[in-house]
Amino acid sequence: MAPRGPLFLIVFVLAAFGCAQPEERPADTSAPRSVAPAGSAATASRPRIVFLGDSLTAGYGLAQEQSIPSLIQQRLRDEGYDYDVVNAGVSGDTSAGGLSRLEWSLEGDVKVLVVELGGNDGLRGLPAASMKRNLAEIITRAKRRGIQVVLTGMEAPRNWGPQYVAEFRRVFSDLAKEHDVAFMPFFLEGVAVDARLNLPDGIHPNPEGARIVAGNVWRILEPLLED
Repeated sequence: MAPRGPLFLIVFVLAAFGCAQPEERPADTSAPRSVAPAGSAATASRPRIVFLGDSLTAGYGLAQEQSIPSLIQQRLRDEGYDYDVVNAGVSGDTSAGGLSRLEWSLEGDVKVLVVELGGNDGLRGLPAASMKRNLAEIITRAKRRGIQVVLTGMEAPRNWGPQYVAEFRRVFSDLAKEHDVAFMPFFLEGVAVDARLNLPDGIHPNPEGARIVAGNVWRILEPLLED
């Protein structure tokens, strides 16, 4: 039998994703943490890049140095950029949860905010309109402070039906246009549904998958940086 195409795989995995139970929040991931390289102290005066997200940002199932924010920190150092990266990822968080902790996530001299939220809204079938309001408020507050924003998109599980899936996807592209922010249409592009690039749960990237996602993020992020 010929292998089925990637669309089938995405539908299959996201349907399974939707049947999963919402993630629990580990107690030790409830506060943002600097992932600056060893030997370089993070200070309030040093410019920061904050990743506000869920388990995909927190690095579920990975060592801290394998998480996407940590990989971006390493890339910054390698490329000669003087920034600290803050991992404000909380497993199980929704867009409402991200909004509730935005203010203390933006402490210090934050230059860029990477928003990776919405996956758990989709898991739970929460209204797309509510997710849009939450994300819009996050973007608006960040831009009001002069912070550049990178918005990353996510897909909803297909078991919620085609109308919800389309509305959910449209939220991200509409927000990017309405607020004129840098946009990454699908955070797991090139990684989703590939068993070689994911943990056994089929949802969260393994170390190799995280490297691919970090590379995709870097292509969006780098044009926003100052030497």
